Amino acid sequence: MALIQLAGICRRFQLGDTTVNALADLNLQIDAGDYVAVMGPSGSGKSTLLNLLGLLDRPDAGHYLLEGRDVTTLSPDEQAKVRSQRIGFVFQSFHLVPRLTAAENIALPMTLAGIAPAERERRVAQALKDFSLDHRADHKPDQLSGGQRQRVAIARATIMQPPLILADEPTGNLDRHTGEEVVHLLEGLNARGVTLIVVTHDPAMGARARRQLVMEDGHLKQDSAGHAPG
Repeated sequence: MALIQLAGICRRFQLGDTTVNALADLNLQIDAGDYVAVMGPSGSGKSTLLNLLGLLDRPDAGHYLLEGRDVTTLSPDEQAKVRSQRIGFVFQSFHLVPRLTAAENIALPMTLAGIAPAERERRVAQALKDFSLDHRADHKPDQLSGGQRQRVAIARATIMQPPLILADEPTGNLDRHTGEEVVHLLEGLNARGVTLIVVTHDPAMGARARRQLVMEDGHLKQDSAGHAPG
């Protein structure tokens, strides 16, 4: 079953007198539960694609269907609601709120969604246990190691139980051993049915995914699933 369907997606940016086609007539389908690595050189369109999939940006043309719903037609408020409930983000630089504790950072999406305090507390306690952060619940980000911060970020990304996780260079700021732990956490989520899309420059990490998409100059240059690039 298709979770994501992109049809004729174009995204253009104006740099001085030059128009840059960051994404050019992109057609793509990603099924629920898939594990996809998006690769390619800098400037190939990887981050633009991730931002569009995460509803952080809008295409100039084309349609994006998420769970069968055309999300390109939604208002900014409607898109924000879909983003908060259906999509989790994991970034290279963690993007934790410095003044909040680990527990408060994890709870933040639920707080914004208006989930009752008792339910928030229950879910956070479970997440802290699942991600081996029980003993760091009251620590702020600057009191945590890089690996702990990324575990907090993954817990926050999954606390709303979204069907889709978007990870942008999730191991980029971590040493090799810690990076492998983070990858195993993400792959564990995928094994439980969460669709995982990872942007990476690391060929070894890209090879772990079941499907590899290679971007070049805004085009889908290669798709290991055998679908004809569009």
